[in-house]
This record gives sequence, structure tokens and C-alpha cells, in this order.
Amino acid sequence: MIFSGEFVNGVDLVDICLWAFTIFFFWLIYYLQREGMREGYPLEEEPSGRKEAAAFFFVPPKKTFRLPNGRGTIEMDYGPADTRDIALDRTAPWAGAPYAPSGNPMKDGVGPASYAMRLDEPDLTWEGQDRIAPYRLNPDYTVSPKDVDPRGLKVVGLDGKVAGVVKDLWVDRAEAVIRYLEVQLEGSGVHVLLPVPFANVSRTRRRVEVNAVKAEHFADVPRTKSPDRITRLEEDMISGYYGGGTLYATPQRQEPWL
Repeated sequence: MIFSGEFVNGVDLVDICLWAFTIFFFWLIYYLQREGMREGYPLEEEPSGRKEAAAFFFVPPKKTFRLPNGRGTIEMDYGPADTRDIALDRTAPWAGAPYAPSGNPMKDGVGPASYAMRLDEPDLTWEGQDRIAPYRLNPDYTVSPKDVDPRGLKVVGLDGKVAGVVKDLWVDRAEAVIRYLEVQLEGSGVHVLLPVPFANVSRTRRRVEVNAVKAEHFADVPRTKSPDRITRLEEDMISGYYGGGTLYATPQRQEPWL
């Protein structure tokens, strides 16, 4: 009978469930192990740079992603290597030894100044517009009367010196928040972007204070290719520069506290 523990004579329902679970469990282990090898593999030996041979059984297949807004597709292969020439020198020959910057770490993108190689195209809204754009292209956006409008305020670095003046604001159209302050540098017509998380708009002092970098460091902030657009890669590079200043802006910041 079908509910007596047997489908047919000699075939146990419990046996079928056990084998089904076992097969599924081993398949799940194989799938997770294979997908887990998409990043970080093949392994590389730090001192020599020698790479181990690619696995035979668990090599994941290529994965194709469809990009939004008609940007086509991108194919991700197994273990793509980072070929960037990073300005770091090993402080000792053994594996796991720390690295020290060999150039200007804020510009070279190392340590807290590091950034990902994102797509060098602007992020877009669902409507296909640039997600981040200056106020001058969005006359409908205004600053709340309850807040201080940073435009026209001086920008001061951690050394107390004036770096420039805020000329415009860059808004995130998807979330209606200000992402960047556009700063015209002191004594020149050069404009750079300042991420809002690194800016403190002082209501009492009527200025924008930046504790991440000195005034002189603003001259080396990565620039955008277009005066009215910013790409994803440029966003990461700019944020990484100011982030690097939290450690590398002064020699004292690199020393231990105790």
C-alpha cells in the first residue's frame, strides 16, 4: 500500500528520502565550493608571486551579467588578476610582512586611500539620467532654509588655511541628497569635488571645515573628465584620496597613539 512505508514491494520511502537528501547535500557542497572560488583564486605566493595551478574539479564557469540602461553585458571569468602597479614596498622578505608606501600614498591609492576599479561611466537613475549632477543643471533643487547653504563659504583644511570657496553643490537625483561640494581652489580657477561626509559646515564660523586633508592637498584631488559629470571610478578615487588623508595627511597620524 502507498502509505504503509513502501511505494512498491521492496522500495522503502525512508530509503528514497535519505538518498535524495544525500545527493542534494553533496551537490550543495560542490556548488558552494565552486562559487566560493570566483574571488581570491588561484592562490598567489606573496614573496615570489608564484600562482598555484588552477583547480580542475571546482573551477566555476564564466558568468555573464546584463548591465542596466542598455549598456550591454559583462562577462566575469575565473580569478581575474589585478595588474595594477601598486606603489608599495615590502618591509621584510617573508610572507605576511607589512608593506610601506613608496610614493604619495594619497594619490597612489594604497591603504585607506585605496579604491576599486569601478566602471568609468556615470551611475544612472532608472530613467537613464546621470544620478549625480551639479545644482546648476537642476534648478528645481534648493537648500532647506533650516540648513546653511554652503555655496559661497570658504573651505578650510586641517591646518586652518583656506583651500578655496564652495561654488556649487552636486545632488544625488535618485535620493535627493547632496553628495559633493564643488570647491574652487584659492588663487586659481581649478574646481575639485569634496565628498559631503568629509565636510563639516560650521553654522557659527560660517565656513566648511575639512579635517581629512590640509589646504595644500586640495590641489592634488583627482579631477573629473567632465565639469558636469562624475563616473563611478572617479567617485571612488576622490573619496579614496580624502580617506587616505585621515592617515597620511600628516606624519603624526601615522605614528602610534601610545
